[in-house]
Amino acid sequence: MRNHNFFPKFGVWRGMHGFLFLLGILALLLSVTTLSKFYSRTYLLHPETFCNYMNHDGLGGNANEMRKTVDTIVWKIQEEMNEIKESNAELSVLRYSAFLADILGLVESVQEHLQPMPIEGTHQQESGDSEVHPLMRPTDKSEEPENYFLVEEIRKYVKIKPNRLGKQNFMGANGTFTSIGHACFSMKKELEEYMDYDVGDICKDDWKLAQRLMVHGCDPLPRRRCFARAPQLYSKPLPIDESMWKLPDNRNVRWSQYRCKNFNCLVSNTTRKGFFKCADCFNLVDHEMPRWIKPVNLDPNSNLTADFLIPEVLDIKPGEIRIGFDFSVGTGTFAARMREFNITIVSASINLGAPFNEMIALRGLIPLYLTVNQRLPFFDNTLDLIHTTRFLDGWIDFVLLDFILYDWDRILRPGGLLWIDSFFCLKEDLNDYLNIFKRLRYKKHRWVVVPKLDKDDREVFFSAILEKPPRPFR
Repeated sequence: MRNHNFFPKFGVWRGMHGFLFLLGILALLLSVTTLSKFYSRTYLLHPETFCNYMNHDGLGGNANEMRKTVDTIVWKIQEEMNEIKESNAELSVLRYSAFLADILGLVESVQEHLQPMPIEGTHQQESGDSEVHPLMRPTDKSEEPENYFLVEEIRKYVKIKPNRLGKQNFMGANGTFTSIGHACFSMKKELEEYMDYDVGDICKDDWKLAQRLMVHGCDPLPRRRCFARAPQLYSKPLPIDESMWKLPDNRNVRWSQYRCKNFNCLVSNTTRKGFFKCADCFNLVDHEMPRWIKPVNLDPNSNLTADFLIPEVLDIKPGEIRIGFDFSVGTGTFAARMREFNITIVSASINLGAPFNEMIALRGLIPLYLTVNQRLPFFDNTLDLIHTTRFLDGWIDFVLLDFILYDWDRILRPGGLLWIDSFFCLKEDLNDYLNIFKRLRYKKHRWVVVPKLDKDDREVFFSAILEKPPRPFR
C-alpha cells in the first residue's frame, strides 16, 4: 500500500536540499569575494591594511616567516639596484631602477608594519597623551611624502623612522619624523639633483644648489649621507689674537663657485658684482676696523648719522648685554667688535657671491648659516641683543618683515635691545616701515632718520635702539 506521506516528505527533502544548495552557493560567493578583496591590488598597495588583516586573523605564527621573506626581498632588490647603478646602461635601465625603487618603498612599508608591537600596558606615556602623529594616521599612500620623490635617498629621509622595540624615546615620541620645507615639493627637480649621490662617498661641489633651494623656501634641507667637500690644502687657522683683523689663508676656502679666487681679489673688488650688499666687507683694515667705534657718514646739514657706536649702546644697559644675534650681510665685524667688550655674538649670513660664512669662522667667530625664511633656532626670551644691518631694507615685503620682527621679539628677553642699524628705504615707503616697527611697542632709546646721500635724495636711512618691554602675563 502506497505511503501517502512519501511525496510530502520528498517535497520537504527537496526543499531543504535546495535551501542548503543556495546557502552553499552564497557561502562560495562570499568566500570568493573575501579572497578577491584580500588579494586585490588595493591590499598590495596598502601594506598596513594587509598587515592588519593578517594580525586580525591570528596568523602570528607565520609573522616571523613573512618578516624573513620580506627581508630577503628587500635585500635582493637592493642588490639589484646597486648592480644597476654600477652599470653603464641607457635610459631604459634608469627607468627600471626607478621602478625597483618604488617597489622597494612598498615592500619596506610592509616590513615596517611587521615590526614587533609593544605589549599592551608595558610602556605608556607618562602624561597619558595617546595622540597619534599626523604622519602615522592612515592616508592614501600616493599622498605620502616619500611617494612623491623618485630618488631613493629622499624617500628614505622623509620616511617615518619607528623607534626600536616599539618604545618611546626620551622626547616622548614613538618615532622620528624628519621634515623638509613645503617648497621642496615645488622644486622637485632641484631637490632630487641635490640628493642624488653615492652613500658614503664625497658630496658633489653643489653648495650653490643647496643655497638656491634654501633661498627659495626649501628650508630646512634634508640631511645627506655623503662627506662634505673640504679645501684641498687646508691650513690651520690663525691664532685668535691675530685672526680678527688679518685676512685668512686662501687655502682654507673652496673657491670654485666664486668669481674671486682669493681674499685679495675680494678686498680689491670694485665692480660690486656678486656680493653688492657688502662690497667692502673684506677690507678689514680700511673699511671694517673703524665701524661702530668711530663716527662716520655725518649728515652735513643736521650733523646726524645713522651709525651708532657700540660704547653708547652698551651704556643704555650697563653690564646687562652678554649674548646676542647679528642678522646681517657681513664678515663678522660686529661680532668681532662686541667680543672686545666680552659679549658673544652669533652672526647669521649666507654666501651671497663670496665666502662670508668661511670668513666669519676663520676670524674665530660663530657663523649661523640660515636664510630670512627660517624660524630662528633660539628658545623664547633668551638673548640680550639683536642687531641687523644691510639685510632688512626697502626690498622686503611688509608682511614678511612683520613675521621676522615678531620672531625676533620671541627670542629677545624682556629688557633686551633691538638694534636697527641703517635700515634704508624709499622716502615714500618710510612711514609704512616705521609703523611696522612701532607696532612692537618697544621703548625708544635712539630713533633717527637721515638722508641716504648717494641716491639723489630718494632714499633715507633709519636707525633705532629699542628695548623690549616686560610684557608680564595677565
